[in-house]
Amino acid sequence: MGSRRKARECVLQMLYQYDLSGGEGIDSLVSNFWVCNDQPEDVRFFAEKLFSGIIEKLGEIDDRISGNSTNWKISRMAAVDKNILRLAVFELLYREDIPIKVTINEAVEIAKKFGTADSSAFVNGVLDNIAKSVEGKPCEE
Repeated sequence: MGSRRKARECVLQMLYQYDLSGGEGIDSLVSNFWVCNDQPEDVRFFAEKLFSGIIEKLGEIDDRISGNSTNWKISRMAAVDKNILRLAVFELLYREDIPIKVTINEAVEIAKKFGTADSSAFVNGVLDNIAKSVEGKPCEE
């Protein structure tokens, strides 16, 4: 597994913890996460950049997810699916260095690993809708 995939999986776990904590203690959440999940520096660096960016833009990200998930309020989404979407939407909107195809593929693969049998199709559908509105970003690596 590549270091970026591992970093994304770490971010998913951090976002899940963030949800459970009610958004409290971000700094301690991150430092405690690394105590329990030792990772190389490149994984930690990429994960922390993603996590802090997602938290900073969370309102905008959740609005974009809500507007592109037919018949699903974000409050009713499975926590894993919601947080995979948050991660991927952040990449789609704010990480110009990551091609759209890579973001969607990574999200679908993580959904297959951590979600339910229906998670990957759900995540793919929502991200496809959002990707259509992202301009000026490469689709392929």
